[in-house]
Amino acid sequence: MSSRSRLVVPEAKMALEQLKFEIAQELGINLPQDGYYGHMTTRDIGTIGGYITKRLVELAQQQISNRF
Repeated sequence: MSSRSRLVVPEAKMALEQLKFEIAQELGINLPQDGYYGHMTTRDIGTIGGYITKRLVELAQQQISNRF
């Protein structure tokens, strides 16, 4: 596993997986049940990843604003 794909907080893995499925469902993108993403388009995968990033940034901003 490369350093880019290593989680800083390994305990967050399940939450990130859940977030991926929630976002895919919201976007109407069907994720394969077997976990093999080779048949999916790069556009769909990128869209899901972009929305995950957006959601994580929003969560971080909320946490930061609650501190100050």
